[in-house]
Amino acid sequence: MSKNLPTAGYALYWRIWFLLLILTVIMVFVDQVSLPRLALVWILVLAMLMKASLIAGYFMHLRFEKLTLAVIVGVGILATAAALFLLIAPDGIRILKLSSG
Repeated sequence: MSKNLPTAGYALYWRIWFLLLILTVIMVFVDQVSLPRLALVWILVLAMLMKASLIAGYFMHLRFEKLTLAVIVGVGILATAAALFLLIAPDGIRILKLSSG
C-alpha cells in the first residue's frame, strides 16, 4: 500500500462515482440537444477523456503511483489507440467513399 492513499475510506470513491454519473448524464443530455456536429464531438470527446482520467486515476489507483508507472500505462493506452486507428481508418475511408459515390 502506498503511503499517499487517502484516509477517507470509501467516501472518495463515492464522490468520484457520483462525478462520473454527472458526466454521463451531461453527455446524454448534450447528445439530445441540437448542437453543430463538431461542437458535439468535441464536448463528448472531452467528457470521455475526463471520465477515463478519473477512472484511471482513482479506480485503477494510478493517481497514487509513481509518475513512471502512470506514464508507462498512458503510453501503452495511446499506442493501442493509435494502432487500432491505423487498422480501422482505411476501412472507414473506403466505406465513406463507397457511400458518397
